[in-house]
Amino acid sequence: MRILLIEDDTVLGAAVRDQIAGDGHSPDWVTRLDAAADAMAGAAYDLVLLDLMLPDGRGIGFLKALRTAGGVTPVIILTALDQVSDRIEGLNAGADDYLVKPFDLSELSARIGSVARRYTGNPNPIVTHGPLEIDLAARSIRRANRPVQLTAREWALFEAFLSRPGQLLSKAQLEDKLYAFDAEVESNTIEVHVSRLRKKLGSGIIDTERGLGYRLGKP
Repeated sequence: MRILLIEDDTVLGAAVRDQIAGDGHSPDWVTRLDAAADAMAGAAYDLVLLDLMLPDGRGIGFLKALRTAGGVTPVIILTALDQVSDRIEGLNAGADDYLVKPFDLSELSARIGSVARRYTGNPNPIVTHGPLEIDLAARSIRRANRPVQLTAREWALFEAFLSRPGQLLSKAQLEDKLYAFDAEVESNTIEVHVSRLRKKLGSGIIDTERGLGYRLGKP
């Protein structure tokens, strides 16, 4: 997933960025609300991690504006504000989850996965697709009861297909899921990753619509 992190604490921000990147996601990190608005205007994010106290304003206002404009991107609040009234305000403003600092980075990873599964309509972390058994929480795959190892980028690409079964995804959309805005993308990156997924998971796992994009193959 492509995730926007809005956090002005440089130590925590770096730790969260590294954690979610290590999980196979593509993080974009900004430290101000105006930069966050610019980032969301220029890219389609799968999830936002939002601090509430930022140099140029409160995250609650940003969240309310997002929801008022019809934005449905899931948002997890990350904040030191730990009063019940703060939690209620955040959830009523449209947050999908609320995590109080300091928090364990592994718990953050689990919460990201949980929110993502709810938005794809399947809260169950275990998914089957033909001979594949996929544990979304553990980020593991078994094919015909044998484990299959994917790299972080391969997993991120496969996860994009799983979250949109039957939907055609363009090469540009897939590149957007794999890379942050400051990363360079090789012209054949998607083709290489798709080829590797087919070798590991089965030749029919991903269908190609020539000139249009790719979609998850039928089980």
